Amino acid sequence: MMYILGFLIAVLLVVVFVQIGKINEIVARLRGQEVADRDGDEISAKLMVVFMVLFLVGSTASAIFYKDSMLGYGPLELATPHALAIQGLINTTIFFTGIVFIVTHIALFLFAYKYRRKEGRVAKFIDDNHTLEIIWTAIPAVVMAILVTMGLYVWNNTMADVGEEEKPIAFVSTDMSEEDIKEGVGDNTYLEIEATGMQFAWILRHPGPDGLIGEKNYKMIDAENQLGQDFSDAKNIDDIILDELVLPVGQKVRVRITSRDVLHNFAIPHFFVKMDAVPGMPTYFVFTPTITTEQYRENLSSHPDWQVPADATDPDSKMRWEEFNYELACAELCGRSHYSMRKIVKVVSREEYNQWLKDNMDKSYYLNNIRGTEDDQFIEYGKLTIEEKIEEYAKEKEAAEKTEEASDTSSDEETGDADTSSTDEGEDASSTTNTGDVIDEVIEDVNNAIEGSGVTEGTGTEVPVDTINR
Repeated sequence: MMYILGFLIAVLLVVVFVQIGKINEIVARLRGQEVADRDGDEISAKLMVVFMVLFLVGSTASAIFYKDSMLGYGPLELATPHALAIQGLINTTIFFTGIVFIVTHIALFLFAYKYRRKEGRVAKFIDDNHTLEIIWTAIPAVVMAILVTMGLYVWNNTMADVGEEEKPIAFVSTDMSEEDIKEGVGDNTYLEIEATGMQFAWILRHPGPDGLIGEKNYKMIDAENQLGQDFSDAKNIDDIILDELVLPVGQKVRVRITSRDVLHNFAIPHFFVKMDAVPGMPTYFVFTPTITTEQYRENLSSHPDWQVPADATDPDSKMRWEEFNYELACAELCGRSHYSMRKIVKVVSREEYNQWLKDNMDKSYYLNNIRGTEDDQFIEYGKLTIEEKIEEYAKEKEAAEKTEEASDTSSDEETGDADTSSTDEGEDASSTTNTGDVIDEVIEDVNNAIEGSGVTEGTGTEVPVDTINR
């Protein structure tokens, strides 16, 4: 109804202006064209001043009115440190360009009024003014230099990859202070997640206990292996494919972004995260969420615009602030169902994240679909249970120790009976297998997928045996 009313008003205004034009033509014929033109110029000059005032006041009023709907100006806070830096750059740009915007528009309309046509007035010709030209060239050059320098600094920090000294993890530490979390101060670790775009969904892959994402090959994509994971790479054994994106607060996250078909765009507006997903060319984005979903909802709960039912047609529905969620969207028009590429992003406490990841360990694609089958590249590992692995490892360790002890004994016999006695005591002590040590070593072995596979040891927290065995 509002659109129809607006259309009718617009049509009415057009009719009014057309009729005014016709009336002016009739008046011009009656009073003389020159007099009519002079009067028309006078009216136009005054209307320009009125338009200037209405335009500037309206622009300012609309910005104030809609600020609560814009990120970074109302209750919609920015939830990453790099987003705050970008917002600061935006504010600085608005400050300088806002001054230019206001000054130039005032000059434009006031000059049109001041130098309107008057009887007897002759225009003055000015050849050039070097001082004025230097001023209006130097000032924009200095301002542009400031904005470009600030922009490059923010850009380089925002687009920087993780450092060589930073280690990938799966489980996050829980001893970080609230102040460090709020400021996004890291602990030289990062969580890597892979997001693969396809028409029309996101495939999200989390690392397992090793903290590493396995390799994939597009030639291996089929109905069962939607990412084309290469299961000759042991890092793929514990990778988890989930339908939700859950992130720990205060933890640096590196998202590896790829596409399986056409151009997509990985975008989380409240984080100022936006990066193209290009087929055949992996991209990335590094960011640190600093506000949990629950904290964000709590912040919104005190704002009047959010203290209304989320569903306007159902007064008994939850409040709008209770339904808030961060959202992952595709910001690139990728096809007919582009709108359906939407995922909820949950930012939770570090303790909640660790528990969530443990609860989802059994969703490894390898463990559920490949382990123990003819496609298992680690067939022996796939067939063994944790208990069998411990028993086999203990036997191998005991045999190795006996071989080493026999070699030591042969060497000691050459040095005399006293040394032999000492060797016997060492043999008795070392031949006793410490079950706890064996289990610890086996857990480390399982976390690295398979002994001798060449996988770099991750820095994530070790997972209990029963969690790995699920």
